[in-house]
Order: sequence, then structure tokens, then C-alpha cells
Amino acid sequence: MSSKKRKTTTWRILAFINTIITTMVLILLGMVLLLTLTANVVGKSVKENLVVTVVLQEDVLTEEAQKLQEKLHAKPYVNCIEYISKEQALKEHVESMGIDPSEFLEANPFPISMEVSLKAEYSNNDSLLWIEKELEDTPQVDEVVYQKDLVENLNRNLTYVSLVLLGIAVLLIFVSLSLIYLTVQLIVYNHRFIIHTMKLVGAKWSYIRRPFLINSLWIGLISAILAIAILFGMVTWAAKYDEGVLLYVTRQNMLIVAGSVLAVGLFITTACTYVSVTQQLYKKSRRLY
Repeated sequence: MSSKKRKTTTWRILAFINTIITTMVLILLGMVLLLTLTANVVGKSVKENLVVTVVLQEDVLTEEAQKLQEKLHAKPYVNCIEYISKEQALKEHVESMGIDPSEFLEANPFPISMEVSLKAEYSNNDSLLWIEKELEDTPQVDEVVYQKDLVENLNRNLTYVSLVLLGIAVLLIFVSLSLIYLTVQLIVYNHRFIIHTMKLVGAKWSYIRRPFLINSLWIGLISAILAIAILFGMVTWAAKYDEGVLLYVTRQNMLIVAGSVLAVGLFITTACTYVSVTQQLYKKSRRLY
């Protein structure tokens, strides 16, 4: 009985350690995934705030400009358009510079213009090139202006951040698999004689694996729930200090993180247990000691 109690205590300790390790790994993986999704939201927001200024010809009438605005609204790459009349352009110039050029020019020198905000998927160099050409080929358009360097730097930085986060995620998955696999191996090794005895009496390998797999599913489920609770708690705590966090850490992204953490937790623990038990089943009796 003493030996049986000792084995049970050892198994519980190893299961507890496995749960703690799995929870910590899932928290790290969840944080990386959350950062990746948040970076995508921030990148999309920045891209949609990118403005392409379309300056019209000086002789374009208001009616023509408004028709052009309606035509541009129908384009698939347009998110929204801000119409800037001649009067509004003059007013903004006077407010910013403190000088009214119409007083000595005896006319409003500013043409009608439109600030076109693009959809995020079109805010890249390749798309902007053909969008610029299409706009410039429009008869009423005099000039198309946007910050080419800003677009290039933005897309380069977003790609760099995505690659870094992807590399961290791959590294964490490798480390997590190694840690969890080693812990599961200790649990299986603690039951090696029971496994060997069941083999001798003719038990099927699927029957031998079943209790270990069920135990690993429980560990994965508990670890995932703990990790999700901690991640949600961290976001809630951050939102108390800055409500702007919730603009980028959306409910949809949190649900994606929760689902991913749960799936990864169940998969990693189950896969490691399956491999460990299978390896033990292949071992000969002389290798048990």
C-alpha cells in the first residue's frame, strides 16, 4: 500500500507540474497570437487612414466635381471620400497661415480637391500605382498626391513585425512541445510496469492508451481554461488604465485567441501523451529497468 500511495502521489505531482507548464506555455502562445492579431488591427487602421489627395482642374465646376465624387465612391478600393470645396480650402489656408491670398489675387487660387481614404487591402505600393494611374487618367483630375515613402515603410514594418511574431510563435511551439513531452514521458515512465503487465495479458494498445489520453485531455482542458482566464484578466486590467486598448484588442480577436489556446492545449497534451505511451508500448521488458 505504501508503494501504491507513493506512486499515486508521484503521479499527482507530475500531473500538477504538467498542468502548470502547459498553462504557462499556452499563456505565452496566447499573448503572441493576441499581439499578432492586434498588430493586424493597428496596421489595418493605419492603412485605412492613408489619404490620397485628388486635385481637380481649376476649371472644373462644382456639379462636375460632385458627379466625380459619386463615381469614385463606387470604386472597390475607396473607403470614404472627403470633398474639399474651393471655399473650404481657402478657409483652411487662412486659418493655418493667417494670410488670405484672394485679397491680392482678387480670386480664389485653390482648386476643388478630394481626400480619398483607401481600404486596407489596397494600401500597398502595387495597388497604389494602378490606382494613381487610373485617377490621373480621369479628365477632371489635375494631380494625385500621396506619401509613397510612408506606404513603403508601413508595409515593410508590418511585414517585419509579422515575421518576428511568427518566429517567436514557432520557437514557443517547439519549446512547449519539448517541455510537455518530457513531463508526459515522466508520467508514462512512472506507469511502465502497469503498461507492460497489460501488454502481457493481451490488452489492446488503444485500451492501454485510453486512460492516459483521457488524463491528458483533462490536463489540456484545465490548462487552457486557466490560460484563457489569465489572458482575459490581463486585457481587462490593461483596459482599466487605457480604454483605447479595447479599440485594437477586439472581442472577435479575443474569441480567436480563446479558441486557439483551447485547441492547442488539447492537441499538444494529447499528441505528446499518444507518442509517449506508444514509445513505451514498443519497449521490450529488458528495457524497463
